[in-house]
Amino acid sequence: MNARFPLSSMTLAPALLLSACAGGSFRPVSDVPVRIGPAYTVRGATYVPAAAPGYDAIGYASWYGSESGNRTANGEQFRPGWITAAHTTLPLPTYVEVTALDTGRRIIVRVNDRGPFAGSGRIIDLSRGAAEQLGIRAQGHAPVRVRRVEPTEKDRKRLREGKPAAALPPVAPQELQRLRMRLSASGR
Repeated sequence: MNARFPLSSMTLAPALLLSACAGGSFRPVSDVPVRIGPAYTVRGATYVPAAAPGYDAIGYASWYGSESGNRTANGEQFRPGWITAAHTTLPLPTYVEVTALDTGRRIIVRVNDRGPFAGSGRIIDLSRGAAEQLGIRAQGHAPVRVRRVEPTEKDRKRLREGKPAAALPPVAPQELQRLRMRLSASGR
């Protein structure tokens, strides 16, 4: 063995492979390609990703943020302060409008990860940044409406750069009441 290079290539190769798993190379933040992906199973539940252009659901949002630096399901680096989210079946990436049913506040979020897998009627996991912008971080989880949208290119670019999209006006009180009734009727 050469004294200048004490490790052999056989010893170094596995170490290099393992270091790649630590998250060194991430996919650049981009809106292409859009990936739907195959069905998958987590904790005994099977999820079938679909295009779902008319997706509009009522349920609960939770948030996550301790996974900073990890790889998202579409290969990007998870940044907890960015306005992103995880969804079990929507294409990656996708844009959704999330409405807090407690306040009527609405934001646009970029979905780039898979989840939530906790059950309890949860339909979306927001990043810490998205939960803060929506005003639900202190609650931990909150009733929401999530619907798929096609934001302007300007808003897409802002979200891809980690900045919030343009502010949306809150939902009108009558519409908010209708959405709350829809949640109640769903039994969640």
